Amino acid sequence: MKVITIKQPWATLITKGYKEYEFRTWKTKYRGDILIHAGKGIDKKAMHRFEDLKLEYPTGCIIAKAKITDCIYVDNEFRKQVVPKNNKVYKGIAQKDNWEGYGFKIEDVQEINPIPINGKLSLWDYDYKE
Repeated sequence: MKVITIKQPWATLITKGYKEYEFRTWKTKYRGDILIHAGKGIDKKAMHRFEDLKLEYPTGCIIAKAKITDCIYVDNEFRKQVVPKNNKVYKGIAQKDNWEGYGFKIEDVQEINPIPINGKLSLWDYDYKE
């Protein structure tokens, strides 16, 4: 199964339903099941922003199964649509007017028991057995 490695707190925010897009500078044609891997990297500035949620942020493990259902070019029109959904989560993308990239639409998220493993760049494969 395909896996995407995401820094914390973003991996947990996807897993808990606060974030429905993962942003990348590259696009993907892949649609389907994906595992969410919480990388060892941490966005410390963002972690402070979400302290009030009192969530746990595991690192170095796969924490959820989901689906990538779309890959949307991030332009100002997209920003106008996504930021009001959750300004706290999406304010970073709103402040990057000149940033060019893509939002991977993540749906049907299901938490799983953590699977310790090192992450990789891009989409990568893992032999996942439910």
